[in-house]
Amino acid sequence: MANRKFDTNFFERYARITLASLLGCEYGHMLNEDRPDLQMADRSLGIEVTRAMQESKDAANSLLKEMAGLEVSENDREEMGRILSSGYGYGLQEGRYIGHIEYDYWALALPLRRIIASKVEKVGAGFYGDFDEYGLYIFCRDNLSEDEVMLTMEYTSELQRNLDMKYSTLYLSLVDRLYVCDLKGVDRAFKKTICTSYGISRRMCREFFTEALEAD
Repeated sequence: MANRKFDTNFFERYARITLASLLGCEYGHMLNEDRPDLQMADRSLGIEVTRAMQESKDAANSLLKEMAGLEVSENDREEMGRILSSGYGYGLQEGRYIGHIEYDYWALALPLRRIIASKVEKVGAGFYGDFDEYGLYIFCRDNLSEDEVMLTMEYTSELQRNLDMKYSTLYLSLVDRLYVCDLKGVDRAFKKTICTSYGISRRMCREFFTEALEAD
């Protein structure tokens, strides 16, 4: 598996598995396509999956350059082995490491506000085709406070306020938590914010990781 080629499908599958586990099994039937990445067959919902990472994040977060010097506990040895053999690390070891294949995915990531602005512009221009509703799922390498989540939610809503085609839901995915933000319920004038937080246990992370490694 060391020579396995990277593709974004790992993360798209991880997003689908997370949504199905936390929000309902119907998300598990979403098709892994393009423009957007996850699609309901009846075109009732299309979800674009992307990632955000601070530009100041150092490549030393990648696992393999540090592995030789790490003292790994007995309990963590199996997880470390899986990261090494698969090349992916998201969800394991509390998100501290990036697998050597996975690093290409994060190396291209833009900070949160920039990636949101880019994706809002695309949905407004009809880039993702014709769906009843659109969602934006963002993997975040950095932990967000609840205040930062609310500000991100308001920022996204403000950007797309006057667009005919817009995201109805924003999913902010941290290793141990998923924030599901209802953008239809945001009105800055009245400070309405509807955002639900779902915890993701370490056991769930292992399950998501294992299933996401399997090809469709």
